[in-house]
Amino acid sequence: MSLKHDIGFTLNGVKKRVTVDVGMTALDMLRDVVGLTGTKYGCGEGECGACTIQVDGLSMNSCLMFAVDCDGRDLVTIEGLAADPRADALREAFVEHGAVQCGFCTPGMVVQAAHILATHPDADAETIKRGIEGNLCRCTGYKKIVDAIESACCGGK
Repeated sequence: MSLKHDIGFTLNGVKKRVTVDVGMTALDMLRDVVGLTGTKYGCGEGECGACTIQVDGLSMNSCLMFAVDCDGRDLVTIEGLAADPRADALREAFVEHGAVQCGFCTPGMVVQAAHILATHPDADAETIKRGIEGNLCRCTGYKKIVDAIESACCGGK
């Protein structure tokens, strides 16, 4: 037997109402119910950060959050950053610094980086490293990612 619940929330600036199973994760809701597939499933355990979204201005692993807990909240996904000038600077910096290789971690990394820029506009490399600790990348070794975020944040210092 499956229990369903109606929830309402703001997603990328747009009011949404959906019906979800009470045991569904926010990640599954975003991908399977709403149809936004930019947020990736990585580990399902909150260890990799591929599913990072912003909830009420805080970065969260959407695989660890129940969809019903999104009720009344403000969610931002990688798709929602499309209109954000800081995210434009991040995307350009990621390309310029070679911080994108396979691309699987990129959506979560960019969402987390946008959160870092919003909360620490003058972040140095150490703050950035600390800020992306929960986001794993198996390709770049992180230096290029840190350099890209620092470039977007502070114009390359």
